[in-house]
Amino acid sequence: MKGGGAGGGASEMLPMMDINLHFNGDFHAVSSAHNLLAAMVDNHLHHGNALGIDSRRVTWKRVVDMNDRALRDIIIGLGGRTEGIPRESGFDITAASEVMAVLCLADGIQDLKTRLGRIVVGYRTDGTPVTAKDLGAVGAMAALLKEAVKPNLVQTTEGVPAFVHGGPFANIAHGTNTINATKAALAYADIVVTEAGFAFELGAEKFFDINCQYGGFAPACTVLVATIRALKMHGGKPLAEVSKPDVEAMTRGLLQHGEAPREHHKFGQDCVVAINRFPTDTAKEEVEPQMHCEALGLKGVVAETFSEGRQGLHRAGRSRARPGRPDRAGFTPLYDWNDSIENKIATVAREMYGAVAVDYTARGKRDRLQLEKAGFGKLPVCIAKTQQSLSDNPALLGRPKDFLVTVREIQLAAGAGFIIPITGEILRMPGLPKVPMASRFDLSDEGEVLFSRP
Repeated sequence: MKGGGAGGGASEMLPMMDINLHFNGDFHAVSSAHNLLAAMVDNHLHHGNALGIDSRRVTWKRVVDMNDRALRDIIIGLGGRTEGIPRESGFDITAASEVMAVLCLADGIQDLKTRLGRIVVGYRTDGTPVTAKDLGAVGAMAALLKEAVKPNLVQTTEGVPAFVHGGPFANIAHGTNTINATKAALAYADIVVTEAGFAFELGAEKFFDINCQYGGFAPACTVLVATIRALKMHGGKPLAEVSKPDVEAMTRGLLQHGEAPREHHKFGQDCVVAINRFPTDTAKEEVEPQMHCEALGLKGVVAETFSEGRQGLHRAGRSRARPGRPDRAGFTPLYDWNDSIENKIATVAREMYGAVAVDYTARGKRDRLQLEKAGFGKLPVCIAKTQQSLSDNPALLGRPKDFLVTVREIQLAAGAGFIIPITGEILRMPGLPKVPMASRFDLSDEGEVLFSRP
């Protein structure tokens, strides 16, 4: 289900183990900047609360770069009057920090400081927001991020340069690397490929409607990566058996998602479907998706990067939907930021997920009205939704029909520059599985990190 995101086989980034562990300390810097602001909030409450912050409406939690469900909801400030103001709080994972999203969307240090200053940490009793700038925290937070703002240059196993920079939670935030890294890559290369995490209706939509808008990017082509294993799962095959050949299940999954590849047209994009080949895939299973793509007017190619490296991707690289030079002028975002919050959410839910309507809980409706009243209605929407289904219910596989998307609350990320409608049971602090990946790691006597594969 989860990996380090650094590839594998003949196509991975080096040094992979360092990338998957501390890697230049960027995540630690984000954690430190985030937690400094949290400490300054509680320190301000302890020393008289001159800003009039309502301690019951502090929204800024702490973060740690560790899956730890025990920290989701906690009570802080216990131990007497010298230990602070007791209140409910909790921890998010560092990737879900708004500081991480700010780092990824900031276009230079000046913009970084502006965005940090806009972060809302809580509200006064009259409902007005209190920001990091109000607390005087911006300069110190920026100082802690001094090295983290610089893109990290690595390479693939075949010597291709790559930037690994930032890690915004693809559910809560926008799931794409930093604008700084993309601009650095564009300054040095004729073609730049970037990843938008967590499926087309999540990662691609957020990349097009948020990242590209803030960064001023106009993508030339979209590569939609699909796996036969996933198609079999969406065709009803149990997850434990998706490695077994089953053309019928794969075909059912393919038909379920028959319209999905057409979504790129909504953004004015050429599209190539790359079928990410696994060793367990059969030749017959590979033919069906390619024929299906051809019927939809798309080019479907088998990508064998795991086994063959860049040679295994040449077919996909040469298979643009239209020949000739890319036409970036055709790129079109899905919605206008100036539209209402309600219409923006409805547009994404209808056009990307296939929902018939959007429902709101009482809290969700209240959040929407309050955000518009406070002047945040013109921000883009970054919808938090499961990546396991086109709907907000992970159990609805295939291509669900006639479903509602329920918005249970809407969170504000004023510094990052978007609002976050929360659908389904999305967690900002994941938990470890029954058998954690940590049980497979060790350190040799020579100081080398070891990992045992299952």
